[in-house]
Amino acid sequence: MVKKYQAPIIKKAFVILDVISKNTQGLRISEISSSLGISKSTVHGITAALEDVGALVRDSVSKRYTIGLTLTTLGKAAYERIDFKKTARPVMEELMEQCQESVFLGIQNGDSVTVIDIVESRKDFKITSPVGTSLPLQAGAIGKLFLSLMDPKDLRKYLHENPLVRYTANTIIDSDLYSGELEKVRKNGYALDDEEYISGVRAIAASIKRYGAYTPAIWVVGFKASLSDKKLDPIIQQTKAAADKITKKLSIQP
Repeated sequence: MVKKYQAPIIKKAFVILDVISKNTQGLRISEISSSLGISKSTVHGITAALEDVGALVRDSVSKRYTIGLTLTTLGKAAYERIDFKKTARPVMEELMEQCQESVFLGIQNGDSVTVIDIVESRKDFKITSPVGTSLPLQAGAIGKLFLSLMDPKDLRKYLHENPLVRYTANTIIDSDLYSGELEKVRKNGYALDDEEYISGVRAIAASIKRYGAYTPAIWVVGFKASLSDKKLDPIIQQTKAAADKITKKLSIQP
């Protein structure tokens, strides 16, 4: 077996970028160091290198680092290369008109889910989120969907290393019950979130067949008051049909 090259300094650089990106006010070297348990000298060297290439910007007065435009450019380029968005968009728009709820498109990104497109509901009160938003891999319907697609061995390892998190009173935190939920997802071809990630919010998710390096998925999200029990079954079928439609469209692309 070929030994994987770890490149620890690169991993530390990405960890630093991640923690800075999640703080709107920016962070000083001492704050980054204490937050991540990395020595100040190492943080100083990495942040200086990232600043040189424009990945970070340092305020001369506050000494705080924030994300630079280089990452914005790289991120924009990465999103533009995800060409299945163009194929999925009209189907998502059609699904939104059918169910009158917001429709999301996303991919698994390591231990999280990244939103890469959204068609917002026309309602005044709706669920929305910026493109690029990162959701926990255990987040509601979309989390169940991606976890259900994992190889059983990888899933057991993930659940062992990442204990289930309680987000609401409805969140399933018993590992056996959760595994049973994932089995239902595999059998039924969709995942349901009944106020398990956000109180008062429901979601239905369905996967799109793997496309290149990605396994995309779409999910419908709405307030429980509008996404009622009566509407739930039709929307489940509409979501599954939309995912199948996108899969078929992608399969005939050159």
